[in-house]
Amino acid sequence: MAGPDAPLREPQGMTRAEAAGLVRRVMAADYASEEECDRILDRLDRALGCPGGRVAGLVFWPDTPDPAPERVVERALAYCPFAL
Repeated sequence: MAGPDAPLREPQGMTRAEAAGLVRRVMAADYASEEECDRILDRLDRALGCPGGRVAGLVFWPDTPDPAPERVVERALAYCPFAL
């Protein structure tokens, strides 16, 4: 994860508000099927520059109780890959 002073990246192909809106939909189970939910999560992973499944983990297994959708987006944008 990026350090506390590192600037957050911006989503690709959507605004932070749009990303938060999609996270809000997933959190509220506002989708017609599991396939639609998977498509939304895949779109968020790509737009937020995360490895597959990262956004789902932040939504379904958060590090804090009841995170706000904006917090999920911030955490996803703060993801920083590292070399092993």
